[in-house]
Amino acid sequence: MDPSPLKRRVLSKLMTHVHSESQVYKRRVKAEKARRKDGRPHVVDYFHQVEDGYSHLACQLLERLANRYDIELRCHLVRGPEGNNAPDAALLLRLAHYDAALIAGEYGLVFPTTSEAPTEANVTRAQAILTSAPKDELYRLLPQIGQALWRNDETELASLASQYGEATASEVDALLSAGTTLRSQLKHYSGAMFHYEGEWYWGVDRLHYLESRLADLAADTAPNQPLISPCPEVSVADVEAASDLTLEFFPSLRSPYTSIVFDETVALAKQAGVSLVVRPVLPMVMRGVPATREKGMYIFGDTAREARRRGVPYGNFFDPIGNPVRRCYSLYPWADSQGKGTELLSSFLHHAFAKGANTNSNRGLRRVVEAAGLNWTEAKQHIGNPEWEDLLEENRLSMYASGLWGVPSYRLSDGEGIVKLEIWGQDRLWLVASEIRRHAAQNAVSGN
Repeated sequence: MDPSPLKRRVLSKLMTHVHSESQVYKRRVKAEKARRKDGRPHVVDYFHQVEDGYSHLACQLLERLANRYDIELRCHLVRGPEGNNAPDAALLLRLAHYDAALIAGEYGLVFPTTSEAPTEANVTRAQAILTSAPKDELYRLLPQIGQALWRNDETELASLASQYGEATASEVDALLSAGTTLRSQLKHYSGAMFHYEGEWYWGVDRLHYLESRLADLAADTAPNQPLISPCPEVSVADVEAASDLTLEFFPSLRSPYTSIVFDETVALAKQAGVSLVVRPVLPMVMRGVPATREKGMYIFGDTAREARRRGVPYGNFFDPIGNPVRRCYSLYPWADSQGKGTELLSSFLHHAFAKGANTNSNRGLRRVVEAAGLNWTEAKQHIGNPEWEDLLEENRLSMYASGLWGVPSYRLSDGEGIVKLEIWGQDRLWLVASEIRRHAAQNAVSGN
């Protein structure tokens, strides 16, 4: 059921206000004043899920983080996302395994190349060892135990167990429950998460935000050194031999992350000479995938800081869930036939997430249509056309066939239809660019 007009407006205004740069700054100032008043150190809490590939990458940076910054680092073992925060937890773990292996090298980290996930028995044993190990040593032990776990190296796990011991099942359960409860109290749901004074930072991809915040608080002991986990650059500069590639791009019209990367994706494909195929899908919540309040709050806030880093307009939000999305998609086949399908989607995202336009009204939709270079009088004749439904379902099935279910997602294929990369997330556009550069370099060497 679509939200009422009043609820849509109130919630949109709230999200815009809460995640504005000024409000983020005010909350940080307030938190720092409270920390100093209480005489507390800079406490960073890290939440580790042993069977999660992203956690294995993140834990490899813990010792460097603790040594470089004037912080008290506390490590907590947690269970994976539960309930509506992870409607397909098994699929998420598989994607994390695949993705972590792809990005590890960029961050100077290691991830076993084996295609086998850790066995349940080895996960249980790793948890038992970590529960038994000294708590103040966890940030050093997590990478060592994780390396054995992700290789399914039972001999090494046995050696570690003899060295540190193994807790009982009830002790492990108690520790996991304590970590998971604390994470929930702090309003999050996932593994590989860092928390500092009211804000969350996910894995190696968002650690640079935490580093910058600590540096602003004069907690960086090596301020002139590069960040431990810098953000990879998105670049296809000087690419000249990639015209045989096709980039399939799966966006949706209610995705904050899609809204900040849509235009950049289109521009990247054009700059690299890659054929771009835009394949829109329905938003997850309109596909029956539930979303919790805490997940929505994190995503919207995380997108806001990503947009600020990129210099992309974002944050003046008017929720387009439901009817606005359907109305715009009903125009998409017609707009695409006019050579303006991509422009229509871009315009809608910009108006909904950066201009605060009420796209549920004809006035708002007209602004979207005309900004895309289309005629509103003609467009009105196509509103409600159901032709889009089969097209978007076909796109969804194609995306799911690659083991992807979130947006934005990408599939990069060569001229023979061989898939070079399939990946999910706006923060993987750098990986798409990297694969384009690698493929172009190979083509240049072979003379293709």
